[in-house]
Amino acid sequence: MISRLFDDITVRGQALLAVILALALAAPWIVNDYLLSVLIVTLYFAYTGQAWNVMMGFAGQLSLGHAIYVGLAAYAAAWLFVQFKVSPWIGLVAAIPIAALCGAIIGFLAFRFRVSGVYFAILTIAFAEFARIGFDHFTAVGGSAGLFLPVSGYAKYDLWNLRGGPEMFYYLILAMVIGAFLICRALLRSRLGYYWLAIREDEQAARALGIDTFRCKMIAVVVSAAMTAPAGVFIAFYNNNLFPEQVFHISQSIEIILAPFIGGAGTLFGPIIGAALLQWLAEGLRVVLETVGVDVPGAKQVFFGVLLLVVVVAAPEGFWPGIAAWLKITRRK
Repeated sequence: MISRLFDDITVRGQALLAVILALALAAPWIVNDYLLSVLIVTLYFAYTGQAWNVMMGFAGQLSLGHAIYVGLAAYAAAWLFVQFKVSPWIGLVAAIPIAALCGAIIGFLAFRFRVSGVYFAILTIAFAEFARIGFDHFTAVGGSAGLFLPVSGYAKYDLWNLRGGPEMFYYLILAMVIGAFLICRALLRSRLGYYWLAIREDEQAARALGIDTFRCKMIAVVVSAAMTAPAGVFIAFYNNNLFPEQVFHISQSIEIILAPFIGGAGTLFGPIIGAALLQWLAEGLRVVLETVGVDVPGAKQVFFGVLLLVVVVAAPEGFWPGIAAWLKITRRK
Protein backbone atom coordinates (compact mmCIF):
# COMPACT_ATOMS: atom_id res chain seq x y z
CA MET A 1 0.00 0.00 0.00
CA ILE A 2 2.74 2.47 0.98
CA SER A 3 4.85 1.56 -2.07
CA ARG A 4 1.94 2.42 -4.37
CA LEU A 5 1.95 5.95 -2.98
CA PHE A 6 5.42 6.49 -4.45
CA ASP A 7 5.08 4.74 -7.81
CA ASP A 8 5.30 8.07 -9.67
CA ILE A 9 8.69 8.91 -8.13
CA THR A 10 11.82 7.74 -9.90
CA VAL A 11 14.42 5.48 -8.29
CA ARG A 12 16.64 8.55 -7.91
CA GLY A 13 13.83 10.36 -6.16
CA GLN A 14 13.13 7.45 -3.83
CA ALA A 15 16.82 7.20 -2.95
CA LEU A 16 16.94 10.94 -2.24
CA LEU A 17 13.87 10.68 -0.01
CA ALA A 18 15.49 7.80 1.88
CA VAL A 19 18.65 9.85 2.47
CA ILE A 20 16.66 12.89 3.64
CA LEU A 21 14.58 10.72 5.98
CA ALA A 22 17.72 9.12 7.41
CA LEU A 23 19.26 12.54 8.04
CA ALA A 24 16.02 13.75 9.62
CA LEU A 25 15.97 10.77 11.98
CA ALA A 26 19.60 11.34 12.95
CA ALA A 27 19.30 15.13 13.35
CA PRO A 28 19.07 15.22 17.19
CA TRP A 29 22.46 13.48 17.38
CA ILE A 30 24.02 15.73 14.74
CA VAL A 31 22.89 19.27 15.53
CA ASN A 32 22.90 21.35 18.73
CA ASP A 33 19.81 22.46 20.63
CA TYR A 34 19.59 25.78 18.78
CA LEU A 35 19.55 24.16 15.34
CA LEU A 36 17.17 21.52 16.61
CA SER A 37 14.72 24.23 17.66
CA VAL A 38 14.96 25.72 14.15
CA LEU A 39 14.18 22.29 12.69
CA ILE A 40 11.19 21.92 15.00
CA VAL A 41 9.75 25.27 13.88
CA THR A 42 10.43 24.33 10.25
CA LEU A 43 8.58 21.04 10.59
CA TYR A 44 5.73 22.77 12.42
CA PHE A 45 5.13 25.12 9.50
CA ALA A 46 5.61 22.26 7.04
CA TYR A 47 2.80 20.41 8.83
CA THR A 48 0.42 23.35 9.09
CA GLY A 49 1.20 24.27 5.46
CA GLN A 50 0.29 20.74 4.41
CA ALA A 51 -3.00 20.96 6.31
CA TRP A 52 -3.80 24.35 4.72
CA ASN A 53 -2.83 22.91 1.33
CA VAL A 54 -5.84 20.58 1.45
CA MET A 55 -8.22 23.55 1.46
CA MET A 56 -6.46 25.86 -0.98
CA GLY A 57 -3.92 23.82 -2.92
CA PHE A 58 -6.27 20.92 -3.61
CA ALA A 59 -9.77 22.44 -3.51
CA GLY A 60 -8.99 26.09 -4.36
CA GLN A 61 -10.58 27.68 -1.28
CA LEU A 62 -8.33 30.48 0.00
CA SER A 63 -8.19 30.68 3.79
CA LEU A 64 -6.36 33.55 5.47
CA GLY A 65 -7.53 32.71 8.98
CA HIS A 66 -6.14 29.22 9.55
CA ALA A 67 -4.73 30.32 12.90
CA ILE A 68 -8.24 29.92 14.35
CA TYR A 69 -7.96 26.13 14.10
CA VAL A 70 -4.52 26.16 15.68
CA GLY A 71 -5.74 28.39 18.50
CA LEU A 72 -8.98 26.54 19.27
CA ALA A 73 -7.22 23.18 19.40
CA ALA A 74 -4.36 24.58 21.48
CA TYR A 75 -6.67 26.11 24.07
CA ALA A 76 -8.92 23.04 24.23
CA ALA A 77 -6.09 20.62 25.02
CA ALA A 78 -4.14 23.05 27.22
CA TRP A 79 -7.17 24.03 29.33
CA LEU A 80 -8.08 20.38 29.95
CA PHE A 81 -4.47 19.69 30.93
CA VAL A 82 -4.20 22.67 33.29
CA GLN A 83 -7.60 22.27 34.94
CA PHE A 84 -8.05 18.50 35.06
CA LYS A 85 -4.60 17.04 34.28
CA VAL A 86 -6.02 15.44 31.14
CA SER A 87 -3.34 14.06 28.82
CA PRO A 88 -2.91 16.09 25.60
CA TRP A 89 -3.56 12.88 23.66
CA ILE A 90 -7.03 12.75 25.19
CA GLY A 91 -7.31 16.51 24.78
CA LEU A 92 -6.61 15.98 21.08
CA VAL A 93 -9.78 13.90 20.91
CA ALA A 94 -11.67 17.04 21.93
CA ALA A 95 -9.53 19.48 19.95
CA ILE A 96 -10.01 17.85 16.54
CA PRO A 97 -13.86 17.92 16.63
CA ILE A 98 -13.83 21.52 17.87
CA ALA A 99 -11.59 22.65 14.99
CA ALA A 100 -13.57 20.56 12.51
CA LEU A 101 -16.88 22.02 13.76
CA CYS A 102 -15.50 25.54 13.41
CA GLY A 103 -14.42 24.74 9.85
CA ALA A 104 -17.84 23.28 9.09
CA ILE A 105 -19.58 26.45 10.33
CA ILE A 106 -17.33 28.69 8.25
CA GLY A 107 -17.69 26.47 5.21
CA PHE A 108 -21.47 26.18 5.52
CA LEU A 109 -21.97 29.93 5.85
CA ALA A 110 -19.69 30.59 2.91
CA PHE A 111 -20.75 27.89 0.47
CA ARG A 112 -24.47 27.96 1.24
CA PHE A 113 -24.59 31.67 0.44
CA ARG A 114 -22.15 31.42 -2.49
CA VAL A 115 -19.34 33.31 -0.75
CA SER A 116 -16.15 32.53 -2.64
CA GLY A 117 -12.79 33.91 -3.69
CA VAL A 118 -11.54 36.94 -1.81
CA TYR A 119 -14.81 37.18 0.15
CA PHE A 120 -14.29 33.68 1.54
CA ALA A 121 -10.76 34.69 2.55
CA ILE A 122 -12.13 37.77 4.34
CA LEU A 123 -14.68 35.59 6.15
CA THR A 124 -11.91 33.34 7.48
CA ILE A 125 -9.99 36.40 8.69
CA ALA A 126 -13.11 37.69 10.43
CA PHE A 127 -13.62 34.43 12.34
CA ALA A 128 -9.98 34.36 13.43
CA GLU A 129 -10.19 37.96 14.64
CA PHE A 130 -13.45 37.26 16.51
CA ALA A 131 -11.71 34.36 18.24
CA ARG A 132 -8.70 36.53 19.12
CA ILE A 133 -10.86 39.25 20.66
CA GLY A 134 -13.13 36.75 22.41
CA PHE A 135 -10.31 34.76 23.99
CA ASP A 136 -8.59 37.99 24.99
CA HIS A 137 -11.52 38.57 27.38
CA PHE A 138 -12.13 34.91 28.29
CA THR A 139 -10.83 34.74 31.85
CA ALA A 140 -11.46 31.00 32.16
CA VAL A 141 -8.47 30.39 29.89
CA GLY A 142 -6.37 33.25 31.20
CA GLY A 143 -7.51 35.93 28.77
CA SER A 144 -4.86 38.45 27.77
CA ALA A 145 -2.74 37.40 30.78
CA GLY A 146 -2.11 34.07 29.09
CA LEU A 147 -2.53 30.40 29.88
CA PHE A 148 0.60 28.70 31.27
CA LEU A 149 1.19 24.96 31.30
CA PRO A 150 3.00 23.35 34.27
CA VAL A 151 6.42 21.91 33.44
CA SER A 152 7.62 20.53 36.79
CA GLY A 153 6.71 17.27 38.47
CA TYR A 154 7.02 15.14 35.36
CA ALA A 155 9.57 12.64 34.11
CA LYS A 156 12.35 13.86 31.82
CA TYR A 157 10.58 12.34 28.83
CA ASP A 158 6.89 11.98 29.58
CA LEU A 159 5.34 11.31 26.18
CA TRP A 160 1.87 10.73 27.63
CA ASN A 161 1.78 14.30 28.99
CA LEU A 162 4.08 15.79 26.32
CA ARG A 163 6.56 16.93 28.94
CA GLY A 164 10.16 16.61 27.83
CA GLY A 165 13.10 18.00 25.91
CA PRO A 166 13.38 19.20 22.32
CA GLU A 167 14.32 15.73 21.05
CA MET A 168 10.91 14.36 21.99
CA PHE A 169 9.08 17.25 20.33
CA TYR A 170 11.29 16.96 17.25
CA TYR A 171 10.43 13.31 16.65
CA LEU A 172 6.77 14.00 17.35
CA ILE A 173 6.50 16.79 14.78
CA LEU A 174 8.57 14.77 12.30
CA ALA A 175 6.07 11.90 12.62
CA MET A 176 3.22 14.38 12.16
CA VAL A 177 4.76 15.75 8.95
CA ILE A 178 5.28 12.25 7.53
CA GLY A 179 1.74 11.26 8.48
CA ALA A 180 0.26 14.42 6.94
CA PHE A 181 2.24 13.81 3.75
CA LEU A 182 0.93 10.25 3.41
CA ILE A 183 -2.65 11.29 4.18
CA CYS A 184 -2.56 14.14 1.66
CA ARG A 185 -1.01 11.92 -1.01
CA ALA A 186 -3.72 9.31 -0.49
CA LEU A 187 -6.44 11.99 -0.59
CA LEU A 188 -5.04 13.58 -3.73
CA ARG A 189 -5.05 10.25 -5.57
CA SER A 190 -8.58 9.35 -4.48
CA ARG A 191 -11.78 10.13 -6.35
CA LEU A 192 -12.43 12.98 -3.90
CA GLY A 193 -8.99 14.39 -4.70
CA TYR A 194 -9.79 14.48 -8.40
CA TYR A 195 -13.08 16.21 -7.61
CA TRP A 196 -11.17 18.82 -5.60
CA LEU A 197 -8.78 19.47 -8.49
CA ALA A 198 -11.72 19.86 -10.86
CA ILE A 199 -13.35 22.39 -8.52
CA ARG A 200 -10.06 24.26 -8.14
CA GLU A 201 -9.61 24.58 -11.91
CA ASP A 202 -13.23 25.42 -12.85
CA GLU A 203 -16.01 25.08 -10.32
CA GLN A 204 -18.81 25.76 -12.79
CA ALA A 205 -17.53 23.09 -15.17
CA ALA A 206 -17.18 20.65 -12.26
CA ARG A 207 -20.77 21.34 -11.24
CA ALA A 208 -21.92 20.83 -14.83
CA LEU A 209 -20.24 17.41 -14.83
CA GLY A 210 -22.37 16.37 -11.86
CA ILE A 211 -19.88 16.90 -9.04
CA ASP A 212 -21.50 17.92 -5.75
CA THR A 213 -19.27 20.97 -5.28
CA PHE A 214 -20.89 22.02 -1.98
CA ARG A 215 -20.24 18.63 -0.40
CA CYS A 216 -16.69 18.38 -1.76
CA LYS A 217 -15.73 21.87 -0.58
CA MET A 218 -17.23 21.23 2.84
CA ILE A 219 -15.17 18.05 3.16
CA ALA A 220 -12.02 19.97 2.15
CA VAL A 221 -12.60 22.64 4.80
CA VAL A 222 -13.43 20.15 7.56
CA VAL A 223 -10.48 17.87 6.72
CA SER A 224 -8.11 20.85 6.59
CA ALA A 225 -9.36 22.17 9.94
CA ALA A 226 -9.17 18.73 11.56
CA MET A 227 -5.62 18.20 10.27
CA THR A 228 -4.58 21.59 11.64
CA ALA A 229 -5.80 20.78 15.17
CA PRO A 230 -2.84 18.52 16.14
CA ALA A 231 -0.50 21.39 15.29
CA GLY A 232 -2.31 23.54 17.85
CA VAL A 233 -1.93 20.89 20.55
CA PHE A 234 1.73 20.47 19.65
CA ILE A 235 2.61 24.18 19.75
CA ALA A 236 0.77 24.69 23.06
CA PHE A 237 2.77 22.00 24.83
CA TYR A 238 6.01 22.92 23.07
CA ASN A 239 5.81 26.60 24.08
CA ASN A 240 4.11 25.88 27.44
CA ASN A 241 2.05 29.08 27.16
CA LEU A 242 -0.78 30.54 25.12
CA PHE A 243 -1.74 34.15 24.41
CA PRO A 244 -4.71 35.08 22.20
CA GLU A 245 -2.76 37.90 20.56
CA GLN A 246 -0.08 35.40 19.63
CA VAL A 247 -1.92 32.26 18.60
CA PHE A 248 -4.93 33.78 16.77
CA HIS A 249 -3.19 36.75 15.14
CA ILE A 250 -3.41 37.09 11.37
CA SER A 251 0.39 37.07 11.15
CA GLN A 252 0.26 33.43 12.26
CA SER A 253 -2.18 32.62 9.46
CA ILE A 254 0.01 34.38 6.93
CA GLU A 255 3.10 32.49 8.06
CA ILE A 256 1.17 29.22 7.74
CA ILE A 257 0.23 29.87 4.11
CA LEU A 258 3.61 31.25 3.02
CA ALA A 259 5.29 27.83 3.06
CA PRO A 260 2.98 26.17 0.51
CA PHE A 261 2.82 29.33 -1.61
CA ILE A 262 6.61 29.57 -1.86
CA GLY A 263 7.20 25.83 -2.14
CA GLY A 264 4.27 25.19 -4.46
CA ALA A 265 0.58 25.22 -3.52
CA GLY A 266 -1.22 22.08 -4.61
CA THR A 267 1.93 19.97 -4.50
CA LEU A 268 2.83 17.49 -1.78
CA PHE A 269 6.44 18.52 -1.28
CA GLY A 270 5.77 22.25 -1.69
CA PRO A 271 4.87 23.00 1.96
CA ILE A 272 7.97 21.14 3.18
CA ILE A 273 10.33 22.87 0.73
CA GLY A 274 8.70 26.25 1.40
CA ALA A 275 8.94 25.89 5.18
CA ALA A 276 12.61 24.95 4.94
CA LEU A 277 13.44 27.91 2.68
CA LEU A 278 11.50 30.38 4.80
CA GLN A 279 12.72 29.37 8.22
CA TRP A 280 16.35 28.63 7.36
CA LEU A 281 16.88 31.77 5.29
CA ALA A 282 15.03 33.95 7.82
CA GLU A 283 17.07 32.51 10.70
CA GLY A 284 20.26 32.99 8.69
CA LEU A 285 19.32 36.62 8.10
CA ARG A 286 18.71 37.12 11.82
CA VAL A 287 22.09 35.64 12.71
CA VAL A 288 23.87 37.84 10.14
CA LEU A 289 22.17 40.99 11.43
CA GLU A 290 23.06 40.11 15.02
CA THR A 291 26.66 39.39 14.02
CA VAL A 292 27.14 42.79 12.37
CA GLY A 293 25.27 44.50 15.20
CA VAL A 294 22.40 45.83 13.10
CA ASP A 295 18.89 45.96 14.54
CA VAL A 296 16.24 46.14 11.82
CA PRO A 297 12.68 46.00 13.25
CA GLY A 298 10.44 43.79 11.11
CA ALA A 299 13.39 42.40 9.09
CA LYS A 300 11.86 38.93 9.06
CA GLN A 301 8.54 40.17 7.68
CA VAL A 302 10.30 42.26 5.04
CA PHE A 303 12.35 39.24 4.02
CA PHE A 304 9.20 37.12 3.71
CA GLY A 305 7.65 39.81 1.50
CA VAL A 306 10.70 40.00 -0.76
CA LEU A 307 10.87 36.21 -1.07
CA LEU A 308 7.17 36.04 -1.91
CA LEU A 309 7.66 38.73 -4.56
CA VAL A 310 10.51 36.71 -6.09
CA VAL A 311 8.28 33.64 -6.24
CA VAL A 312 5.40 35.54 -7.86
CA VAL A 313 7.71 36.95 -10.53
CA ALA A 314 10.17 34.11 -11.13
CA ALA A 315 8.29 30.95 -10.08
CA PRO A 316 4.51 31.47 -9.89
CA GLU A 317 3.94 27.76 -9.27
CA GLY A 318 6.46 27.71 -6.41
CA PHE A 319 9.98 26.36 -6.20
CA TRP A 320 9.15 22.66 -5.95
CA PRO A 321 8.08 21.99 -9.59
CA GLY A 322 11.36 23.48 -10.82
CA ILE A 323 13.41 21.55 -8.27
CA ALA A 324 11.64 18.29 -9.15
CA ALA A 325 12.26 18.82 -12.89
CA TRP A 326 15.92 19.75 -12.31
CA LEU A 327 16.62 16.71 -10.13
CA LYS A 328 14.46 14.44 -12.34
CA ILE A 329 12.86 12.73 -9.38
CA THR A 330 9.30 12.41 -10.71
CA ARG A 331 8.11 10.32 -13.62
CA ARG A 332 6.51 12.04 -16.59
CA LYS A 333 2.84 11.25 -17.03
